[in-house]
Amino acid sequence: MTAASDAAVDRVTMVGMTDQRERFDRMANGYERWWAPVLAPSALALLDRLDSVIAGSATDLLDVGVGTGNLALPALERWPQVRMTGIDASGEMVNATVELAGARLAPEARARFTGLTAFADALPFEDGSFDVAMSSFVLQLVPSRSRALREIRRVLRPGGTLAYVTWVRDERTFPPDRIFDALLDEYGFDDAEGDGRSGDIPSVASATAELRRAGFLDARATGGELAYVFTVSGYISFLVEFDEETLFAEMRTPERRRFLATFRERLMTLTEDELTFRAGIVFASGRRG
Repeated sequence: MTAASDAAVDRVTMVGMTDQRERFDRMANGYERWWAPVLAPSALALLDRLDSVIAGSATDLLDVGVGTGNLALPALERWPQVRMTGIDASGEMVNATVELAGARLAPEARARFTGLTAFADALPFEDGSFDVAMSSFVLQLVPSRSRALREIRRVLRPGGTLAYVTWVRDERTFPPDRIFDALLDEYGFDDAEGDGRSGDIPSVASATAELRRAGFLDARATGGELAYVFTVSGYISFLVEFDEETLFAEMRTPERRRFLATFRERLMTLTEDELTFRAGIVFASGRRG
């Protein structure tokens, strides 16, 4: 690549990163209420996988993409000896975690948390600053996962561990999504924008390969499935208040009422199994040599 083409790629990358940051700045409250609970069990399962690492005297932890604290807050409660730094591209997400920490954690645990606004591939830390880095459903969103992985490796101490969970590519469709998309067509709306998950891990094996290419040793990955049962009202609120909040905010009030009434009627025909969101996930980890 020439210097000019490198600069062009960097500009495109920065636009993408800014778009993600602004989107999650707008939706921090809806994320905490409607999306964080979907992800929480898988985040806790990641912490289970780190118990033995933390028991080996790890004290300085980094949460890459802290969101609203799905990893950071239970980690501070679980491991009283650790200090947690949480970074996120969205300042509103960081602020939400700070507020939740103040409400949920004891003062001693709250004092062990630091939140910063930063990008995963440009971490504002010296080399070898952390014993452990963790991440929950974030590395599918970064513009360059390879660059983010190398940057995370840089800030780990020798022997330090990265462990993350995120989506693995899955072609299944969720029945409520099909109903929603069909209704958009009926009302003449453009197809909804993507969910920002174009970077889903292609396969469990590729998660291991990516870690090795980034310089991690003992790279390993295992697949799993996230399953979450939505109620009809819960799924509607998830769309209106988080996933499609811009679309619904732009609808005229009468149109929105008609749309939602029809949407609810059609969702009510689904079984509990059809209202269960299922998607493939991958747990991956590696160690800095």
